[in-house]
Amino acid sequence: MKFKVDADTCIACGACEETCPEVFEVDDHSTVKVDEVSGELEASALEAEEGCPVDAISHE
Repeated sequence: MKFKVDADTCIACGACEETCPEVFEVDDHSTVKVDEVSGELEASALEAEEGCPVDAISHE
């Protein structure tokens, strides 16, 4: 599963990094640290996507 963050939408609130620091990192905006998310991290990354207050995270 691949995740991406829309930099134009992201407000850098840090909620994704707090929920799943293994996948997301926040600087000026949130970024995805890994190319492919699998196994036990999928659930955490999906939780971070669900918790994004501006819906900046998506996956395929």
